[in-house]
Amino acid sequence: MTSTRAEDPVDVLAPPPPALLPPWHTPEREQLQEQARRFAMEEVLPVADELDPQKGEIPASLLTRLAELGWFGITVPAENGGLGLGVFEYCMVSEELARAWMSTASILARSQGLGTAVADADRRHELLSRSARGEWIGAIALSEPDAGSDLASVSTRAVLDGDEWVVTGRKRWCGNAKAADFIQVLVRERDPEPGESRSNGLVNLLLEKKRGEFPEGLTGYPIDKVGYHGFLTWDLTFDGVRIPRENVIDEADAAKEEGAAAERAGFAEAQKFLNTARVHTAARAVGLARAALEDSILYLQEREQFGHPIGDFQALRFAVAGMAAQIEQSRAFYRQVAHLIDLGVRCEKEASMVKLEATEMSVRVTNQAMQLHGGNGYTTERQVERHWRDARLTTIFEGTSEIQKRIISDRLLPRSPLS
Repeated sequence: MTSTRAEDPVDVLAPPPPALLPPWHTPEREQLQEQARRFAMEEVLPVADELDPQKGEIPASLLTRLAELGWFGITVPAENGGLGLGVFEYCMVSEELARAWMSTASILARSQGLGTAVADADRRHELLSRSARGEWIGAIALSEPDAGSDLASVSTRAVLDGDEWVVTGRKRWCGNAKAADFIQVLVRERDPEPGESRSNGLVNLLLEKKRGEFPEGLTGYPIDKVGYHGFLTWDLTFDGVRIPRENVIDEADAAKEEGAAAERAGFAEAQKFLNTARVHTAARAVGLARAALEDSILYLQEREQFGHPIGDFQALRFAVAGMAAQIEQSRAFYRQVAHLIDLGVRCEKEASMVKLEATEMSVRVTNQAMQLHGGNGYTTERQVERHWRDARLTTIFEGTSEIQKRIISDRLLPRSPLS
């Protein structure tokens, strides 16, 4: 596969003059972004070029490097060994990693304190420290064959049997399940009462496991995907899987330990996770689009027709201009929403908006990049087909574009009682 050479990168992200810097810019963030960009181009991209065509998994050596850099704990508090930074930095690093291989940006989401909100404070602090060190990397089991966008319809059942939950059901689209240290499973502990929301009775359970193994009662098979290689995505069957009673993931109870007032709700916790995940997906989509743009700029200077580099032709130059403008717009938007999340502002609508706009943009830009590459774009000899394959998924996971439109419209235009 022809690679964008790390020593000759196309810098479409040259910083603006100081007077034009956004209010969230800091020298520390600029330094972190530059570090992430070098790492992505010099260490991640060569691995992606080798393994993605083989549908290979992220090697342990690359996970070790991510851990050494501290990026599994970007959002983990410093007192627990993390970097103590925010969603902004998490998304900024993820954009750079996705520019090389989206899976490396995605594996970060399987840490960042995920699977640590247990009731026991000492246990929680221990898991946070492991998360920051890259020793507590998980998987999320939310979706089911009949419950994807409609998580309130989750039917996987958890029944208490003494000091253990017994889990039975099926989960689908669980990335990294077998390679994980734990799986966070959304289950139904009771049916809703008449008049209650269908989301009532849901709870998140923490299934601890060994990397590379499934515990007794859990089986599955990897789903053969078009793209998004780097780790396997699983269809899982829970047949009496036993989980300790105390292994309830409860962000609200954990918050109470810190003096905050909240109520436990498995569905609400899943939604909170999805808000950050949607901004993270927007950042990954920007990284993919930027990869397609940078590769296209190189190709337009390399490819000659009619005695000229095809980058001399106005139609193609205008296409590049449009691609760059769309990328810059989506980047500014995801950074704004990440900034709001870090300030503690409720922004479900904005998270859906940026996820919708950035992912649809990424599909348009990567599709345009394939067109600019002509026949070469429709081969596996160029990276652009990988960017296009991965970008297409971003409009589907973490809630489809249609679900984002529903979330946005429901907050802008309340439904009538009869609808």
